[in-house]
Amino acid sequence: MTRTAKVVRATSETDIGVFVDLDGTGSADVETGVGFFDHMLCALARHSLVDLTVRAKGDVHVDDHHTVEDTGIVLGQALREALGDKRGIRRFGSVMVPLDEALVMAAVDISGRGELFWDVPIGPDKVGTFDTELAHEFFAGFARDAGITLHLRLVCGENAHHIIEATFKAAARALREAVESDPRVEGVPSTKGSL
Repeated sequence: MTRTAKVVRATSETDIGVFVDLDGTGSADVETGVGFFDHMLCALARHSLVDLTVRAKGDVHVDDHHTVEDTGIVLGQALREALGDKRGIRRFGSVMVPLDEALVMAAVDISGRGELFWDVPIGPDKVGTFDTELAHEFFAGFARDAGITLHLRLVCGENAHHIIEATFKAAARALREAVESDPRVEGVPSTKGSL
């Protein structure tokens, strides 16, 4: 069974296409028009081992908000579709990831209930031209539309670039663990029988 999905979403603000392969090698082919965000999506792919293709065109002449948030939404939809009925997955994943002085904790439950629990204060408002608050917007859209419970918490850190990058890498590593197939799991890993 292939665990892949392609999702396209077009609005008056953005036109986004995403392809994911949950059993990939972490390759990324990303073009969003937002340089720092492309860098973060490549890190997400690499550390989750999810192959990821993203093509996003957005109203970046206004700002990057719609492009970043809507990419999270479409990526979440693609993840949900690729997971199918969720049979045989590990379901849970958690990790702590350091990046120099920054340390971020991430925990994922592929629960079917999409919600983000964010405790990642970021001091500077910008990394280059990227608004640091958009990291939250990306993960909120992603978690909601993927149907996952996602906890992200900053343990320590000062540099905004390091904090955001550690957050993406931690989310990726936790996700990698949660979506992995577990040969000991029969059916869906829930006492309810569905996720």
